[in-house]
Amino acid sequence: NQVLEMFDHAYSNYMEHAYPADELMPLTCRGRVRGQEPSRGDVDDALGKFSLTLIDTLDTLVVLNKTKEFEEAVKKVIKDVNLDNDIVVSVFETNIRVLGGLLGGHSVAIMLKEKGEYMQWYNGELLHMAKELGYKLLPAFNTTSGLPYPRVNLKFGVRHPEARTGTETDTCTACAGTLILEFAALSRFTGTSIFEEYARKALDFIWEKRQRSSNLVGVTINIHTGDWVRKDSGVGAGIDSYYEYLLKAYVLLGDDSFLERFNTHYDAIMRYISQPPLLLDVHIHKPMLNARTWMDSLLAFFPGLQVLKGDIRPAIETHEMLYQVIKKHNFLPEAFTTDFRVHWAQHPLRPEFAESTYFLYKATGDPYYLEVGKTLIENLNKYARVPCGFAAMKDVRTGSHEDRMDSFFLAEMFKYLYLLFADKEDMIFDIEDYIFTTEAHLLPLWLSTTNQTISKKNTSTEYTELDDSNFDWTCPNTQILFPNDPMFAQSIREPLKNVVDKSCPRGISRAEESLGSGPKPPLRARDFMASNPEHLEILKKMGVSLIHLKDGRVQLVQHAVQAASSLDAEDGLRFMQEMIELSSQQQKEQQLPPRAVQIVSHPFFGRVVLTAGPAQFGMDLSKHKAGTRGFVATIKPYNGCSEITNPEAVKEKIALMQRGQCMFAEKARNIQKAGAIGGIVIDDNEGSSSDTAPLFQMAGDGKNTDDITIPMLFLFNKEGNIILDAIREYEAVEVLLSDKAKDRATIFKGKMIPNYIIDSNLEMENVDQKSSENDSHKPNSEEAPSESQDAGAVSEEPAGGGESSAGGDPDPLSPASTDTAGVAMADQDPHSSGPAEAAAPEPACTPGDSQPQEQNTQTEASSKAHWDSKVQPMESILADWNEDIEAFEMMEKDEL
Repeated sequence: NQVLEMFDHAYSNYMEHAYPADELMPLTCRGRVRGQEPSRGDVDDALGKFSLTLIDTLDTLVVLNKTKEFEEAVKKVIKDVNLDNDIVVSVFETNIRVLGGLLGGHSVAIMLKEKGEYMQWYNGELLHMAKELGYKLLPAFNTTSGLPYPRVNLKFGVRHPEARTGTETDTCTACAGTLILEFAALSRFTGTSIFEEYARKALDFIWEKRQRSSNLVGVTINIHTGDWVRKDSGVGAGIDSYYEYLLKAYVLLGDDSFLERFNTHYDAIMRYISQPPLLLDVHIHKPMLNARTWMDSLLAFFPGLQVLKGDIRPAIETHEMLYQVIKKHNFLPEAFTTDFRVHWAQHPLRPEFAESTYFLYKATGDPYYLEVGKTLIENLNKYARVPCGFAAMKDVRTGSHEDRMDSFFLAEMFKYLYLLFADKEDMIFDIEDYIFTTEAHLLPLWLSTTNQTISKKNTSTEYTELDDSNFDWTCPNTQILFPNDPMFAQSIREPLKNVVDKSCPRGISRAEESLGSGPKPPLRARDFMASNPEHLEILKKMGVSLIHLKDGRVQLVQHAVQAASSLDAEDGLRFMQEMIELSSQQQKEQQLPPRAVQIVSHPFFGRVVLTAGPAQFGMDLSKHKAGTRGFVATIKPYNGCSEITNPEAVKEKIALMQRGQCMFAEKARNIQKAGAIGGIVIDDNEGSSSDTAPLFQMAGDGKNTDDITIPMLFLFNKEGNIILDAIREYEAVEVLLSDKAKDRATIFKGKMIPNYIIDSNLEMENVDQKSSENDSHKPNSEEAPSESQDAGAVSEEPAGGGESSAGGDPDPLSPASTDTAGVAMADQDPHSSGPAEAAAPEPACTPGDSQPQEQNTQTEASSKAHWDSKVQPMESILADWNEDIEAFEMMEKDEL
């Protein structure tokens, strides 16, 4: 009854103050008409002057047993709504809200007509309108790929001169992949197959363009080429309903290929994105690296989808985590960080969490979820209710409102809340005979056997064989999943009840144990050492497992269900939160941009610039503009973790050493004691490169590092080998360590410039062209991310938490400033760990006394051939650089 009263309050105010406008503005008690209100950007693309909220609410009226109001509403839609407006709308939003609303209205209208009491006059008018709208959306599919344009003009289509659209090149995966239910239903209802064919073609194209090694899809795709524009992948905004529609298309249409695709994607999601209870975005090409440190609220639908899949345990875990966030902020913020702070504070009354709550209650019968529903109702009435409806939250922290009540609030929120509390006798039809679209519109399951004009099986597509009995489940069965255990869901929720509470309250019994002679106090993150076997055993007891990453780090992931006890699970959660807070603190203390290692000796003369990671200790190169210049020398032992045995070779030189086996600060102290003027740490992970791995800072050892006065830089394996190869070829290699690459006039200022460079009169080709030919370290164009990201702090085995990537939103890096001949820095992908994951160091892969010469198996001839492929003959080099030198001599300092 409370849900019905709330619905009446919202619906009646829309009809009284807003209709026929698309949406109600509840603070000012008027309708939102596009063009008459200040533009809200893409949000307004849902508005098409077609009484959006009324159409979106049609089948909700029947679910809530308001049949008289439904009959009146259908008549208004038929009489008043015009679909031929000269207005540009979102294909995605118009499909799920308007086309879906018309089809859902038609579905329940024919059901009521069959019952014989209502809608006896109805003759498919809503279906005719749906077909008209379907034809208006079809021009958007006029692309070579079959992916639709993101927008279409209802009157003029896409490419018409007056359409004002059709120039877009990108669309989101969900935008192109969330059409099959509505378009297939339209084809099955009308017998016109073209709609289903177009939607299937779009889905097929996305499937073919998935990243084959990870089986993930990106957020944004080019509709003409099929290239991924945004290569991060998750289950939230931009992708969410693509996965939903693969599973539901199988349910509605009975096509096994959709289930096989969903299972393949789901396996990848659970392998890479799911980090219970978190769901964190990753990179499709590097799925072990997190793409961001926050989650958006749209992923709240995913537990409900997992229920339909039959995978109950992770659904319960993620739902409980989301509920704890709601209890902390009253609503689910649009985005929140991995330590559950507000990232985006808005909340437009989204229904996804209510949807998952409904499905979990249906699957488990656990009354706990009824209490969750009551909390949602109470919060809506207490914080969002206003005299003219319900207003979206502008900021969940302050409780401020926004003059907005989206149509999905009536279409979905009240539908799921009513179904959550309704008994079977409260319904006038069997809800199990229908499937919900992503907008909660009802489509009858009998469509699966109606007007089948498409081949059911796509035999040309190969699918991955997945050994997982979970894939045999097509719907949840409580007797199979948790037989004779009514406490099943509670046992999963229990370890997560304090996951959002930063202080993680501890039980009295554990406190008493730690004070007495019982077990030792729990391991603290600041004390953790990855090389300590006792610490690793404690982590295992707390349900914390270690994953070895390709870049050499060790990722910590906590699964509460694997802990020895609920108290150990609580310790594990607290440990993970401490770990990420510790690394976040380190990162916030000092965010440094990347540095440059520039090879200035013959035959490079400053042409080769390598991207280097900075250190949070030692000389600050940004304050020493001249940098540190010197010849390089490899140290013994090569790991630099003990006293240097060849100090005569290192004195007054820049020491080269290998990463691993001790802390960076210890290496720095050892080479400084040996007389080195700087140090370069080379990654010991074969093949690592700044092209493909996130650049990070070398952190201290938790102690005072003021005694370290020399500069220290970090090079990945690929960049480090360039210097090592140069040593083998030319023996004496001089480098410049600086905050950014220097032009050659600055490098040679005050030094003798080789006469053969100045005196050469050979012609010089275009400098910019030669720059691209002579770069020795250029990021791959396909692999280099499009956005700059920051460098996370890393230490080799810090006393305070090991090698960690801090959470929070980092500041972007700027590419290094280089001269025209320098090598551009590769922008880096982020890798940040949330409170349920952190990174710790891995022991070095090679013995500490191994020398770089041992790692190289090339013969002298092959090495020379290697460099011949990188460096032009001297005559060509002289020709290239002669005019550069002359220009430098003529230029004033400020011009340089």
